[in-house]
Amino acid sequence: MTLPSFADVESAASQIGGVAHRTPVATSRTIDAESGASIFFKCENLQRAGAFKFRGAYNALSRLTPEERRRGVVTFSSGNHAQAIALAGQILNIPRVIVMPSDAPDVKRAATAAYGGEIVLYDRDREDREAIGRRLAAERSLTLIPPYDHPHIIAGQGTAARELFEEAGDLDYLFCPCGGGGLLSGTALAAAALSSKCKVIGVEPAAGDDATRSFRTKTLQTVNNPKTVADGARTSSLGQLTFALVMAHVSDMMTVDDPTLLRAMFHLWERVKLVVEPTGALGAAAALFGGLPVAGKRVGVILSGGNVELAQVGKWLAAR
Repeated sequence: MTLPSFADVESAASQIGGVAHRTPVATSRTIDAESGASIFFKCENLQRAGAFKFRGAYNALSRLTPEERRRGVVTFSSGNHAQAIALAGQILNIPRVIVMPSDAPDVKRAATAAYGGEIVLYDRDREDREAIGRRLAAERSLTLIPPYDHPHIIAGQGTAARELFEEAGDLDYLFCPCGGGGLLSGTALAAAALSSKCKVIGVEPAAGDDATRSFRTKTLQTVNNPKTVADGARTSSLGQLTFALVMAHVSDMMTVDDPTLLRAMFHLWERVKLVVEPTGALGAAAALFGGLPVAGKRVGVILSGGNVELAQVGKWLAAR
């Protein structure tokens, strides 16, 4: 597949306009005072289906041919992409099959079902979700829409950063969560076109540091089922497209451990009054507690999702 460009991000913005939310950009005088920086939070936790994933999902599904729409789609996801495909398919009247791990957060599984997705569960420790997706695609003549390694998905995700630059202007840093790299790739494309001096920093959980190792070694690295509260970033590796875009356009990669991630998440809850899930707080954790010299800088942070598993909050509070 051909690598997407910023022109594809622009096309995606037109494609999803009026359907995806143009999410707000939030600021906090308290957090600015603590950091010494001017920080702009792009609130994708307030996107439809609760995460940025709706952008790419709708962009991809809305471009299918009439015959592809009739047959339907299949995808695999731990939750946010699952919900996004289910909702986009509901809007566009496209049948959709979602391969989800049996240990996916209940809140994400319930929402996927409520949006009308047919859920196929698998064992994350023993089965390969991509193999299941390919098998279902072949058996049912479905179009496979992967969660990140797809040009329309990447372009759609890049529209979040495009909106952020339109509202906040030039930035010195932009911190972006990274799982499979779809959001990070699209974000980096937007930054290169709209704020060329901005350093895009990808952030992933320390237990799932495959993208950071890939960035450092310049070879695609993997990780096996990392254990982290950032369930949306438990991917095994970057994709072929996202790896190439990360290497071409991202300035650096960072990792944060789970205690730091939860600290940042609760800080956002308490200070900015924004309900963000752990994965959604990855960028904020790096910006606020990652040790980079952000004082005096204009800093963007993408809050990628807000689908919190409330049953876990008590355990997280106790751990804190």
